[in-house]
Amino acid sequence: MQLAPAVLVHDAVESRLPGAPSGETAAPRLRLLHSFELVLPGGSLALSSGARRLLAFLALSGTATSRGHVAYSLWPDVEEGRAQGNLRSAMWHVRRAGADLVGCPGGRLQLDPHVVVDARLAEQVAQDILAGSEIRPTESATQLLTAGDLLTDWYEPWVTEHRERLRQLRLHALEALSTRLLDSGRVAAAIETGLAAVAAEPLRESAHRVLVRAHLAEANDAEALRQYERFRALLFTELGILPSVHLEALIAPIRAGGPRQVAAGHR
Repeated sequence: MQLAPAVLVHDAVESRLPGAPSGETAAPRLRLLHSFELVLPGGSLALSSGARRLLAFLALSGTATSRGHVAYSLWPDVEEGRAQGNLRSAMWHVRRAGADLVGCPGGRLQLDPHVVVDARLAEQVAQDILAGSEIRPTESATQLLTAGDLLTDWYEPWVTEHRERLRQLRLHALEALSTRLLDSGRVAAAIETGLAAVAAEPLRESAHRVLVRAHLAEANDAEALRQYERFRALLFTELGILPSVHLEALIAPIRAGGPRQVAAGHR
C-alpha cells in the first residue's frame, strides 16, 4: 500500500526533519521512523497505546478508511463489538489529549492532512530522488533517509508490510543519490551517502559497489580495496558466499596494477 503524499519537501526539507525544533513549523509532527512520537507546537504529547496505534495506522493508510476496517486491522483477535469499542476508546484518548488529529469525512477516519509525518516525507524524498528530481539540501535528504526503520519495535502485519517497503525504497534512493553525487563530481558527498547506504544494510552489495566507485574516483585505491575486503569478509562470514563478478571487476585492476575503469563500473 502506497503512502499518501505528505507536505512536499525540497529546499524546506531541513525544517521538517526529525529533531527539528518545534518552533520551525506550527503543524503537528508525527514521528514513525525508529519509534513513535507525536510533537505538537508545545512539545511532545503522551498518548495511550491504542491512540498511538490508531494515529500510526491512519498515517500509513494515507486515505480515509472505514471504521470497520480500522478496528479489524488494529484488533484482529477480538470480536467485532469489542474491536469497535477499542477504536472508540482510542479516538477518545486522542481528543482528550487536546489534539484534533483525526477527521471523519463521510463517516470514515482520516489523519488530519496538516500533520507532518516523517515516514511520508522519507518516501516522498526517496521517490523524488529515484525520479531524478533535484533535491536540496542533499544533506537533509540523506538524514531523513537514514532516520531509522519504521516503528522498529512494532510487529503487527500492517506495520511490517510498510516497514519493508519503505526500507527498500530508502536503500535504493541512497544508492541513487550517491551515484548522482559521484557523477556530478561531488565525490566527498557521494562517499558520505554511500557510507550511509552501507550502514543501513551492510550485506547489500549494490551499496558497496557505489562506495567503491566513489573511492576509486578520488584515486584512493587503498580505501576502495579496504572497503571491498571488509564486505567480502562480512559476506562470507554471514552468508558463506563471495561478492559478485561486478564488484570483483572494479577491484581487479587495482590488484593487477593496471588502469582503472571507474566510469564503466557496474552501479
